[in-house]
Amino acid sequence: MLTGQITSAILGAAIAGAILFLVRRDHLHGPYALWWLGVAAATFVLGVFPQVVVWMGNVTGIFYPPVLPIIVAVALILIRLLKLDIDRSRQERQLRRLTQKLAILEQELDRLGGSLPAASSDDELD
Repeated sequence: MLTGQITSAILGAAIAGAILFLVRRDHLHGPYALWWLGVAAATFVLGVFPQVVVWMGNVTGIFYPPVLPIIVAVALILIRLLKLDIDRSRQERQLRRLTQKLAILEQELDRLGGSLPAASSDDELD
């Protein structure tokens, strides 16, 4: 049992270290880093204090406490996926609106007899 505790605690500390490294390198931004640091902290705490799982299992009425972290993890994954879908939908909506505004501005520019500079062509935007 002690080996599992040590492994879980090391895993939690390693996840926290990796998250801090990614934040420092600007590969991961604030709100996402907080989410993952929470995961790392939970992993560490459950590794150091496995009695918490047993206590939470008794409180929630789960008769086999080791399944509780799995249930919580699956629920958190589903919540995270829902948040990602919400963010993606918001970004797609913003992109559609920006595309429509750009089309309106290009039409207005054509109507006024102007032309776009060469740097704004679609090939150079990518």
